[in-house]
Amino acid sequence: MARVINTNSPGKRRSAHMRTIAEILRRLSQAQAINQESKDMAAMLVYCLRGIDSTVEESMVAWEKRGYWKKSDEFQQKWWWATLLSKSIEKLVRNEDWEQLPETLMQLYAHVSDLKVNRMTRDPSTWQGAHQKLINEMRA
Repeated sequence: MARVINTNSPGKRRSAHMRTIAEILRRLSQAQAINQESKDMAAMLVYCLRGIDSTVEESMVAWEKRGYWKKSDEFQQKWWWATLLSKSIEKLVRNEDWEQLPETLMQLYAHVSDLKVNRMTRDPSTWQGAHQKLINEMRA
């Protein structure tokens, strides 16, 4: 029987989330005012950051199974910002505190600034409805 190779690794998913964040930040930096699309993009940032956090957890579990405790801890420390910014942006969206958005985005930009976005590859349908989904999630 042939070996099964998982092509959807945590690292690939994490990279995809980072790329989505980088593109959203670029689009938000060009926005003139907060509109529904801006709110959707801000909410999508929360989902991407949560996705990054879940891939970090997956990687940590795999390393801990093999006894690589130090590597697991270092990896968690390297990506701890995703959890913190996810909660920060979620709070911002929940409270409709849009004046704080630029400052929070600058904190996020520091983590994705090394990604070069020469061409937009994410379709706006990626984040459409994300704001309402996040609001509904908070109500439940």
